[in-house]
Amino acid sequence: MTFAAELAVARHAAEQAGRIIAARWDQGVTPAYKGAVDLVTEVDLAAEAKIVQTLAQSFPADHIVAEEGSGEGTEHAGDRTWFVDPLDGTTNFAHGFPHFCVSIALADAQGLAVGVIHEPLRRWTFWATRGGGAWRDGQRLQVTAVDRLDRALLATGFPYDRHTNPDNNLDRFGAALTVAQGMRRAGSAALDLAAVAAGWFDGYWEDRLKPWDLAAGALLVAEAGGRVTDLAGGPLDLSTGRALAAGPALHPHLLARLCQANRKEPR
Repeated sequence: MTFAAELAVARHAAEQAGRIIAARWDQGVTPAYKGAVDLVTEVDLAAEAKIVQTLAQSFPADHIVAEEGSGEGTEHAGDRTWFVDPLDGTTNFAHGFPHFCVSIALADAQGLAVGVIHEPLRRWTFWATRGGGAWRDGQRLQVTAVDRLDRALLATGFPYDRHTNPDNNLDRFGAALTVAQGMRRAGSAALDLAAVAAGWFDGYWEDRLKPWDLAAGALLVAEAGGRVTDLAGGPLDLSTGRALAAGPALHPHLLARLCQANRKEPR
């Protein structure tokens, strides 16, 4: 398998971090605020340190971009960069809501290459490699064939600056809510994308994500047969964090609805 060594290390790192998170689950934490509503806990920091140490030991020439800042290596060294979110869903974790994960991805000069998302309470590990399909614990994943919004279960999220920025996703949310079979906002972008890859959600979108939120899940969806674009239907750009993921039959309908709500034409 291409990237077999990288996948094995990423899975090991994610599961190590997951054990740290699970051990502190429901024990109470004292969060710090990175922004008005953006939290970080000592658990995020401990999980990130373990992941970065594991990746750096195995791939010392690679660059590591981690959410809490403990990166390693020279940026773009060898055109290989790891994106690490040690605890996606920190707000959920801090409030005792059991919906969060570890997300690790590798990108090279050709694009996303490895993605791992680990849910530490249920001990689910989702993973994908470029050209190797998407999997959860030995079961191959496939996006749904749903082709109508009124039959679709959709997911989204809202940016951290939603209180002050008028481009806060409320218009898109309202437009989708009025036609979709159901809508969910669960608070973990990586797990939402994994759920699209698994066929649990039919579509998902969000704006102003960070690369570590998005990279692993985007590869999972693509390798599960889905389409992942920006919010105008163009190529996904991790640097902008504007993502729309869905099965190929639903994607154009969801894209058109969101663009109409945002008064833009789909590309």
